[in-house]
Amino acid sequence: MKIISLFSGAGGLDLGFEMAGFQTIWANEYDKEIWETYERNFPGTVLDKRSIVNIHEDEIPAAEGLIGGPPCQSWSEAGKLKGIEDHRGQLFFEFIRILRAKQPLFFLAENVSGMLAQRHADALENIKKHFTESGYRLSFKLLNAHDFGVPQDRKRVFFIGIREDLGLDFQFPEVIPEKKFLKDAIWDLRNSALAAKEKNYTNGNLCKIENHEYMTGGFSSIYMSRNRVRHWDEPSFTIQAGGRHAPLHPQAPKMVRIGENKRIFVPEYEHLYRRLSVRECARIQTFPDQHIFHYNKLAAGYKMVGNAVPPMLAFHLAQQIKKTLLQVNSHKHEKQYIKNHQTGLQPNIFSS
Repeated sequence: MKIISLFSGAGGLDLGFEMAGFQTIWANEYDKEIWETYERNFPGTVLDKRSIVNIHEDEIPAAEGLIGGPPCQSWSEAGKLKGIEDHRGQLFFEFIRILRAKQPLFFLAENVSGMLAQRHADALENIKKHFTESGYRLSFKLLNAHDFGVPQDRKRVFFIGIREDLGLDFQFPEVIPEKKFLKDAIWDLRNSALAAKEKNYTNGNLCKIENHEYMTGGFSSIYMSRNRVRHWDEPSFTIQAGGRHAPLHPQAPKMVRIGENKRIFVPEYEHLYRRLSVRECARIQTFPDQHIFHYNKLAAGYKMVGNAVPPMLAFHLAQQIKKTLLQVNSHKHEKQYIKNHQTGLQPNIFSS
């Protein structure tokens, strides 16, 4: 089945869906630092580089699914917490605009857990209402990626809707009992990382493993207020979009608390404390090594990796969506539903 992707970033969601057998035919990403990475990793996908605000729905092809993660800065627990009142929060409504216009069989929207804060309760209910009024049966849940084969504690909110006329309810997949940890993801990379060049420029072709280079420089007082080391037999802390906030490599002992909101590196072991490399972060996010990130400065690499949905989590959700759609009228009329959708014969619930 074909999908369209909004706010595509480096393609974590897209990759997970393609692993499950879907095909991304059209994608949209406005950040020019990401374009080369996306185009090189998805050569068969049309990438529209304009702001979604300036793209008319008629310019977007029909597809069976719509996926995306509208920018989450306005919901972040560390941000200004303006939510829907922030213009970035309004991009959620751009996602809904395209959803209403294209009427795919399903949609998936992802966002940070900060949107669950009580101060955003009214805005969250408003978004849910818009999804259901768009003609979809909505399922909504907070998931931890660690429960789905990802070696990282990463909590994110997912909205998944199945078009109302299909008569189906989506159930989120069951948690996977076997957990993955840091040793499963990055043990083989432990001796081959390169420090970034001066001013944190990339080493380029000097990296024996693509993107296996780490940002250098000092650590802020905020960073040093908490332990930033997880051991080999633990899941990673959440991979963030800022390289300076990347977790520390598990080769180092855990940081020592010396006061309220103050930690230090264990004396005489300071040389073991380094940030995880871009590739190590990508591995923890479950990107394969063949998925190359293109950048001049490492900050852009960390941003692409940290903003992505872990492909393995996306894969499990995509599989469950596919399983749900295969239930259409006990399998008998699924092909007709899809054929009608592709030829524009599906009912338009917004027509007067």
